Amino acid sequence: MQVQRHVCPLCEAGCGLESSVEAGEVLTIRGNRDHVLSHGHLCPKAVGLKELHTDPDRLRTPLVRTPDGRLEPVSWDDAFAVIDQRLTAIIDREGTDAVALYLGNPVAHDFATTLYASALMRALGSRNTYTANTVDAMPKFVSCQLMFGGMYTVPLPDIDRCSYLLILGANPLVSNGSLLTAPGMRARLRALRRRGGRLVVVDPNRTQTAQEADEHLPIRPGADALLLLAMIHVLATEGLIDLRGLEPHVRGVATVTALSEDFSPEAVAPQCGIDAAEIRRLARDLAAAPTAAVYGRTGTCTQRFGTVTSWLIDVLNILTGNLDRPGGAMFAQPAADLRQLNSRPGTAIGRWHSRVRGAPETLGELPLACLAEEIETPGRGQVKALITVAGNPARSAPDSARLTAALDQLDLMVSLDLYRNETSMHADVVLPAPSPLTKPHYDLFFGHFAIRNTATYSSPVLPPEPYDRPDWESLLRMIGIVARQGASADLDAIDDMVAGSLAQTLGVDRDADAAAPCGPERLLNLLLRAGPYRDAGVPLTVARLREYPDGVDFGPLAPQLPDALNTPSGLVELAPDVLVADVARLRASLVAPRSNGMVLIGRRHLRSNNSWMHNLPTLAKGPDRCTLYVHPIDVARLKLGPYARVTSRTGVIDVAVEATETVSPGVVSLPHGWGHDEPEAAVHLAAKRPGVNSNVLADGTELDPLSGTAVLNGIPVQICTAPAKGKFDEY
Repeated sequence: MQVQRHVCPLCEAGCGLESSVEAGEVLTIRGNRDHVLSHGHLCPKAVGLKELHTDPDRLRTPLVRTPDGRLEPVSWDDAFAVIDQRLTAIIDREGTDAVALYLGNPVAHDFATTLYASALMRALGSRNTYTANTVDAMPKFVSCQLMFGGMYTVPLPDIDRCSYLLILGANPLVSNGSLLTAPGMRARLRALRRRGGRLVVVDPNRTQTAQEADEHLPIRPGADALLLLAMIHVLATEGLIDLRGLEPHVRGVATVTALSEDFSPEAVAPQCGIDAAEIRRLARDLAAAPTAAVYGRTGTCTQRFGTVTSWLIDVLNILTGNLDRPGGAMFAQPAADLRQLNSRPGTAIGRWHSRVRGAPETLGELPLACLAEEIETPGRGQVKALITVAGNPARSAPDSARLTAALDQLDLMVSLDLYRNETSMHADVVLPAPSPLTKPHYDLFFGHFAIRNTATYSSPVLPPEPYDRPDWESLLRMIGIVARQGASADLDAIDDMVAGSLAQTLGVDRDADAAAPCGPERLLNLLLRAGPYRDAGVPLTVARLREYPDGVDFGPLAPQLPDALNTPSGLVELAPDVLVADVARLRASLVAPRSNGMVLIGRRHLRSNNSWMHNLPTLAKGPDRCTLYVHPIDVARLKLGPYARVTSRTGVIDVAVEATETVSPGVVSLPHGWGHDEPEAAVHLAAKRPGVNSNVLADGTELDPLSGTAVLNGIPVQICTAPAKGKFDEY
């Protein structure tokens, strides 16, 4: 028996694992106590890796749709021959914009897929590029691009040295951090409190994190920006602004303080649901703390004012002098830094617009909410083909019933995925992704959000299976097809082209390390060589990282200003014009009549990061998690039975009711990623408890205008008792 040390690729925490392997089988998985970042922490998802590898539902051979509509197994060569013939014909006839590309969030967990999917995006050259960002983190990326000059230049709470942490719309005890790579958050937050620090959570739901906090302030969904501006108002009017030496690096302080004049605590309190006195105390406590950080995530992003809220969080970090200082909000310095690929200052927003509704491009992509109408609406540029990589937009997109129907109107759909899920079941060609246990791993994306600078390269735990083809090889073959080299293109030559382009961008020698193999390791080597860490002038490489299976520790986060900035001015832009302009929309909400109707918010569970996890026994066991949280006051007022019918402008679902005081009166909560009741999908365990698809209720016309992010929190809904007990129909 061998013990393999590796890193879990299933969420942002990046926990180090030890897997016992015998005769090609993983027997046990436990936390690696020697790992430089996680120190033995792990969650149930890690154990699910073994079940994922052996899951009989996981795809192991390509599928192609036959003339009678069935998906049948074929060889890899036959699958790519179909893609070549049909995709080339569409591009010849309609142009590249007729081909859409969608990247799901698992792409970010696989460094090889990240790099080669980006290469496919560039080779295709279509304006119809979509990712999971616009149903998740895009507001934060946009605000950081505008403020600091880079979407990956994201301030992170330095939790291990912080003395006051204010969390809005995030539940890191469950997520282990989101845009915050911090395994073992429960222990870290408890350590903060033991050393005399204070943890405050603002959230409509009394989450697991809120239950651990010193204080929980229930806010009305979508009102976070009002609260933050009111706190800025208090800092400005009470003389509490103190940049603590940041003055030479920041411009726009007077502008943001002037913006806050209309947003006194008394003015915003009725809309926030938090008393004015509490808001004033919150601002004073933040300003008085020796070290402090404000952190917000999914709940603050997926709302009407997502980008403004994301911006104001960092405005507060700056005005209290907590940006770029130990214990405050700091920047990571990853060993392989994707910021080097975006050396040109600029906003990269609104360079083109979607064809149908005219939604602006943001950081190279269009809002996912636009995809259905781009497929449905005739005319030049209509999407005729769709390539999805590691995603399930039929469940994650807003107004997902509309998108699901639109998928069947495509001339060609290709999916690269682990499963035949609710999205890939519509594809004409499905390419199987290999088991994560047979792939190398490096946290390329999440190194930019880590609370400590570390690097770990993991070799595959198990050898590839005979039928496997790496994801990156499938992406290379698609690059060959869109580059008109055909299904049998020379993949080595295309890989050389990808490596050459990356080396040129980074300004390093592509062939400096002759011993490095081709493929993703070579690309990672290029990024590491161009990165910030060298030992006596010796470049950091994959070969060197392999010598340290427990990871390499480069130390705690350190101040980086002004070097981390890439704005045209070279300064922190505290008051970007487009964000300042959007405050007018926020100001209008102050005088808007407040609805007394019910609103829907999301939630997540430790065992349910992505929809495919519902098909693994360890992660699916236990009580039903796809339930509607309703406060007992509302259960009684609405006379709800065991099941409720929830209606929005776009859809209706029937769902089991779970009465709980964790949500505020007037607020209900559903998790995302469920709805496994499609007979053509092959997720048999998940289908036994399918749950309901919450995104049927999300309105695809409601977007944060600056980021194109769908409004998935604060959705107005009507609720009544479901007429049929136990019925889970979607209409």
